[in-house]
Amino acid sequence: MALNIIWSPKALNNFHDILDYLEENWNDAVIRDFVYKTESIIQQVSEYPKSFRQVSLNNSVREGVITKHNLLLYRIQKDQIFLLAFFDTRQHPKKKKGD
Repeated sequence: MALNIIWSPKALNNFHDILDYLEENWNDAVIRDFVYKTESIIQQVSEYPKSFRQVSLNNSVREGVITKHNLLLYRIQKDQIFLLAFFDTRQHPKKKKGD
């Protein structure tokens, strides 16, 4: 059974920021590919929430790879998945926060 997906405001803002960047610097094919990959990862997270690695042993946040430059950070809570943020892998790992 697939779990419900809930987008945090931060995740939604991050997603739109990425789309804005892609619109300014790339073409429609790249945007469609990113959206498709994001939807695919979210579907996989919904169906198999523990299939992606946990960020740390002390943290319940998990990360799914969308592209080599973008990760999706999420948390499983009961029967829901909370999408916390998108993370640009070119940033310092200490900036990876899901809160």
